Amino acid sequence: MTDTNIQLTSTINEDNTLTLALQDIGMPQPGDDEVVIRIEAAPLNPSDLGVLFSAADMSTATQSGTQESPVITADVPAQFMPSLKTRVGKATPVGNEGAGTVVAAGASPAAQALMGKTVAVIGGGTYRQYHCANVQSCLPLKEGTTAKQGASSFVNPLTAQAMVATMRAEGHKAIIHAAAASNLGQMLNRICIADGVDLINIVRKPEQEKQLRDLGAKYVVNSSSDTFLADLTAAIIETGATIAFDPIGGGQLTSDILNCMETAAARDMKEHTIYGSDTFKQVYIYGALDRGPITLNRNFGFAWAVNGFLLFNALGKLGTETVAAMRKRVAEEITTTFASHYTHEVSLAEALQLQSIAGYAKQATGEKYLITPQK
Repeated sequence: MTDTNIQLTSTINEDNTLTLALQDIGMPQPGDDEVVIRIEAAPLNPSDLGVLFSAADMSTATQSGTQESPVITADVPAQFMPSLKTRVGKATPVGNEGAGTVVAAGASPAAQALMGKTVAVIGGGTYRQYHCANVQSCLPLKEGTTAKQGASSFVNPLTAQAMVATMRAEGHKAIIHAAAASNLGQMLNRICIADGVDLINIVRKPEQEKQLRDLGAKYVVNSSSDTFLADLTAAIIETGATIAFDPIGGGQLTSDILNCMETAAARDMKEHTIYGSDTFKQVYIYGALDRGPITLNRNFGFAWAVNGFLLFNALGKLGTETVAAMRKRVAEEITTTFASHYTHEVSLAEALQLQSIAGYAKQATGEKYLITPQK
């Protein structure tokens, strides 16, 4: 091991600015139940961008520093500062997950058993070269699995499985998923095919529709099509879907989904009622690709709910045994069901280049960035 350990940090400053920079934090020393992982790959997920950029207006970003140690500065609109007061002046480590080789281990048998193994890890601050983590936060990968293959072993795979588990726990029988051509969407599609669950995939481009159909998806509807609402309603009638997961958030897609669910349910009503059908309709919003207001056009009666969906809250409701089974499945199927594909690989320094930021800040479907801290 080296004595150098570079990490990427995000700091909100008192002068209403954001600073992104690299800093040397030194090598960690593992406790009894901890291991030190040489991070070789870490994905850039939307949840990471929330920590990285916070409420900053990235259109104002400027780059300074050196090529090896860039510094990004951007303005934070004054109205957001009160909600960020606990972050002011603190260099916050970024990165929710990653994978690499265990290079040091604590004294406990569980820690020693991971020595030299390739593991995936969940926990704050994985955008660094060496990361110290409790063994409970690590997922040993199958022999032959690379760090790049295992880098996205937690956030997307567990979220996709949690969606199916939530559907079952709440008594629904089919799922609607928006932005369905994403890495997570493709995982959910593979899970649903394998587990015999009907899934309605909402996309916005014809090429995304073809992509999912080529991957075996039966129900794919295009939100940009003139027949979108009719197509979605027809798919709901055929599948009986009454639960949806929406990463877009803003706009009226959630409203459209609820209204189509109500139209499908109302077909079986014998008498009209101003309260709508008694079929319960649930939409979970789990992202903010559109940061605008959520618009609900109330034509869907009173048997409905719109809630936020956060992975760690969902896992808490599902229980320890269910989550353990999910993790085991991820390790076994990380190169198949839960495979992730990356279009760009950047070093820690390259992640702080304005050109790179312009790319991954778009959160474009089909474009996923991977940070390789050892590069």
